[in-house]
This record gives sequence, C-alpha cells and structure tokens, in this order.
Amino acid sequence: MKIGVSTLAINNNELYENLKILEELNIDYIEILLEYPNSNIDTDLLNSFNFTYTVHSPIIDLNIASLNKSIQMTSINEIVKSIGLANSLDSDIVVVHPGSVPFLARNHLDKVLAKCRESLVTLDNYAKDNGVSLAVENMPNIDSFLYKDINELNKLLNNLDMSMTLDIGHGAVTGFSENQMYFDSVKHIHLSDNNHDHDMHYGLGEGSIDFKTIIDIFEKNKYDGIYVIEVNNMESVIKSIEYLKKLNI
Repeated sequence: MKIGVSTLAINNNELYENLKILEELNIDYIEILLEYPNSNIDTDLLNSFNFTYTVHSPIIDLNIASLNKSIQMTSINEIVKSIGLANSLDSDIVVVHPGSVPFLARNHLDKVLAKCRESLVTLDNYAKDNGVSLAVENMPNIDSFLYKDINELNKLLNNLDMSMTLDIGHGAVTGFSENQMYFDSVKHIHLSDNNHDHDMHYGLGEGSIDFKTIIDIFEKNKYDGIYVIEVNNMESVIKSIEYLKKLNI
C-alpha cells in the first residue's frame, strides 16, 4: 500500500516542522491542501524533502459550476495554479471539487451541471497538456454540493475519460456501503472515519467504517494509487497509520 498524509492535519504556520515529523514517521506521500496559511506554498521548501506529492486544489470560495462567469473563470484559474504547482513538484494528481448549487440556482440545475462539465473539460485538457491527471472528488452529504452520488460522478467521469478521487468518508455519509465503493475510475483515495452520519474526518478506527473490506476490494482489483489519510490533526494521523499497519493487508 502507498500510504500518504494530507496537510489538512497540519494546515498551520509550522508546515516545515510538521513535514519533518511525517518524514520521521517514514511517510513517502504527502498531499498539499492549498488553503490558508499554506495557499502560497514554497516549492523550494517542499523540494527540500524526498516526499512524492499530490496536490489538492483550493476548496474554500471556489465554484467551478457557478453560473456567474467571473466566479467560474476565477475558480478555474485558481485550479490552473494548482496544476502548475503539481507540475513543478513532478506530481501526477490534482484533486478537484466539482462545485456547488447556490440556492437561487436550484431551479437551473441542468445549467449548473453543464457549467461543471465545461469547467472540468477545460481543466482536464490543461492538466493533460502539463502531464498531470485531474481527479474529481465525490462530495459529502451537504445540501448544495454536486456529485454526492458516487454512481453519478463515475458516469460523468467515464463519459469525460477522467479520474476520480474516492473519499471514503464522504461515501459513507451519503449511504454507500463498504462493498459499493469500488469504481474503475478511482485513481486516488482519501481516508477518514465517521459513523456513517456526519463527515467528521476522524482518525481511522475512531468511527464505524470497515476500511479492511474496502481496501481488500481495491487491492484485489490491483489499485495502484495512494491512500491519503485526510484527518484533522497530527494525533489522528499517527493513530491512522497504526490502524492501517494492524490491518495486515
């Protein structure tokens, strides 16, 4: 298994010190979440480590499905910066959220979905030109979010010849069982725990998700991507690493 850690757990002003701790834990893969205070990342700092990186594009204030053209284009341009960072780090994955539906746009869902598709095609073409794969993430059970249904996201991505980031925690809170989360389009995985009710990003083993069943299925299907631990703090990262070691997969 390729086990990675998201900087969600260390999204503070001590990035270098925390990366040193993860290096000492023998973590090989790091996912950079481009949110304040690490939204303008120092590539020299990152390249001073021997990690293999993936990049999570910004998630706050962006909406690639916006019916406001300026907001849509600003969101696209921010993700283009993420693709540029990935390229400079020799990273081959950029995680993207598919956008949301503002309450006044609920009667125009078809147009919102068309904007989402339009933005993803634009970004995917740019990513491929730069040697990077866009991996679109399934969303948690929050009313305005698009593509909470993994089946629907998988259909879209198959039509567009694109990849998915499967967030297992999100899948659990949207009603998918552990046996229902395998899709061929999945090229990247986020791991966090919950009790199948709220997206809490607990450490693995602190909720009720059966990760062994899910990981067994992916391993039997020769999944070759990274399992990124995406939890809230360093203590949960350490607990999650120990949990994965005990699975004996």
